Amino acid sequence: MAVHSAGSGSGSASVNSSSSIGTKRKEIYKYVAPWTVYSMNWSIRPDKRFRLALGSFIEEYNNKVQIVTLDEESSDFFAKSTFDHPYPTTKIMFIPDAKGIFPDLLATSGDYLRVWRATDGPETRMECLLNNNKNSDFCAPLTSFDWNEVDPNLIGTSSIDTTCTIWGLETGQVLGRVNLVSGHVKTQLIAHDKEVYDIAFSRAGGGRDMFASVGADGSVRMFDLRHLEHSTIIYEDPSHHPLLRLAWNKQDPNYLATFAMDANEVIILDVRVPCTPVARLNNHRACVNGIAWAPHSSCHICTGGDDHQALIWDIQQMPRAIEDPILAYTAEGEINQIQWASTQPDWIAICYNSSLEILRV
Repeated sequence: MAVHSAGSGSGSASVNSSSSIGTKRKEIYKYVAPWTVYSMNWSIRPDKRFRLALGSFIEEYNNKVQIVTLDEESSDFFAKSTFDHPYPTTKIMFIPDAKGIFPDLLATSGDYLRVWRATDGPETRMECLLNNNKNSDFCAPLTSFDWNEVDPNLIGTSSIDTTCTIWGLETGQVLGRVNLVSGHVKTQLIAHDKEVYDIAFSRAGGGRDMFASVGADGSVRMFDLRHLEHSTIIYEDPSHHPLLRLAWNKQDPNYLATFAMDANEVIILDVRVPCTPVARLNNHRACVNGIAWAPHSSCHICTGGDDHQALIWDIQQMPRAIEDPILAYTAEGEINQIQWASTQPDWIAICYNSSLEILRV
């Protein structure tokens, strides 16, 4: 199961699996969860190198979140902590704390936004539940959220009720031995004409105030927390197909990627040239489910889809057409989740069925 180079003229990008006996470091590590994996993400703390959180997809109220760690000596993953979660998590994220100065938190979205504290033991406890619908029994499910990297006290959520909400977190003073975490609504805005499916903060302008969202109305919209009276429509799908996900380039905040529901292609946009894609990545043979930009390079992006393929693309020749990916990996099932490790840029995690795999690229 080697990651292989794809397309002509890109042989230098080939990565071979070194799972032969006696090799200390493998290229692929696999973990099989006790249920279908739906959401997944890497820990960002420097002292927790190969730690990931996985959320279940079980078609009932009671779901699970598991924190797993790779033991590099034995090459095995083990579950560090498993805890109950109502409904499947639509997204899961560890606090973007590369220096390890904040409490060890992770957040999940589903019916509400919840913030949890990881401990060194098997226990993970909920610190707070953030509910913006205090006046009604009805709760509009959250489709996604993003944790601001520049200011980890900011989290933005997207909801099927057409709104985005920006939450302020407070990690309070130590009382006894407990750091209390609480949150409040900083702002809530109607972002789209229909359901909002994803939200992502941009690194532009200091990285704190700009974010974009996509939704069922088929548009990508950009907002500035300092000027919320208007938004900018960066792109609209010509057929008004819903846009499911968006991701900002980690190194160049002019570029973002998105894809439509049931689409085989990923669209790259340049905010300086709104409404016209600068590239289309269309080698997938079935619908795309996930996108992840390289943390360390402005011209590499990974895409994954129902065709079992994870593809890495080099987009530096834009706006010339990008014909083929430079690397391809074929999984044993439909890839529904893909995350590129921000603190270890040579590792990508994918999920399919009940499996998590991390791949060295």
